[in-house]
Amino acid sequence: MPAVNFTVQWPDGKQERCYSPSTVVYEYLQSGQSYPLDEFMQRTETALVTASKRVQQKFGYTCSAATDQLNIIRRRFKELKKASSSGNVIVLDMAH
Repeated sequence: MPAVNFTVQWPDGKQERCYSPSTVVYEYLQSGQSYPLDEFMQRTETALVTASKRVQQKFGYTCSAATDQLNIIRRRFKELKKASSSGNVIVLDMAH
């Protein structure tokens, strides 16, 4: 199953390298695209849960790396929301 690494820039300017165990993430995010923070959270959550389910269908177990990545994104989202940060998340690049 081809994995995808993608780099995002958060509304505060920080960049983060992220991981999906499946190319399904391409159905939810596009390189060069900017997403409002709440929409980005919804899209990545759906993408990573779907990716983990695909791993489970193929190998019989969910992908802990997808769950870990989703938890990292959730924490960052909560930090930004707590700081009353708004703005967009930019997907800088995607590669598998």
